[in-house]
Amino acid sequence: MLRGFLMLAAFFGLTGVGLGAFAAHGLKNRLTPEYLAIFHTGVTYQLVHTLALLGVALLATQIPGRLITWAGASFAIGILLFSGSLYVLTLTGVSKLGIITPFGGLAFLVGWFCLGLAAYRLT
Repeated sequence: MLRGFLMLAAFFGLTGVGLGAFAAHGLKNRLTPEYLAIFHTGVTYQLVHTLALLGVALLATQIPGRLITWAGASFAIGILLFSGSLYVLTLTGVSKLGIITPFGGLAFLVGWFCLGLAAYRLT
């Protein structure tokens, strides 16, 4: 799990910084302020949960188990669904994609819950 979660964290960190720079420099004159703020929300949640995924990768070496694995998987799924839907929504203007976003948020919540439960079960 260590290698997989570290690779995901590296990928999401790289793309999060790249997308943030792209929005700041390439999209500021192409998107409405509202859509630019939505895009920025996607980047923020992606980068925050990239750090969470990095933490899960490191924790997986010390606290093996399904809860840590589920936390990492949930964070990765959350990034894809939450941030990904916001990126696509703002770049295409297809507002129906907004229905996917809450599922990503739910995945983030599941990840944090699994992480908290793993911590609670520590002796």
